[in-house]
Amino acid sequence: MSDLATDELIDLQKSADQEFAGLTGLDGDEHRARWEQWRAAAERVQAAVTEHAKSAGLNRFEVERAVKKAARHPEEGAGAQKSPRGL
Repeated sequence: MSDLATDELIDLQKSADQEFAGLTGLDGDEHRARWEQWRAAAERVQAAVTEHAKSAGLNRFEVERAVKKAARHPEEGAGAQKSPRGL
C-alpha cells in the first residue's frame, strides 16, 4: 500500500469493483437495480478519495490512481521491491 491509499479507501474501491462485476449477464430491471448499487458505491469511493486528498493536502488524481492500483493489483505492491540503486 502506498502512502496515498488508506485501507478504508481500498476497501471502498474493492466494494465498488465487486458491484460493477455483478452487472455481467444481467438485463432489464435486475441490471438497472444492480447498476444503481454500483453507482452508489462508486460515488462513495469518489467522495472519500476527494475528502482524503483535500484533508491531507494531496493530489486527488494521484490518490485515486493509488487506490485503484492497490485495490485491483495488490500483488504489485506486496512483494515488489526496488534494488538499492533504484534499478
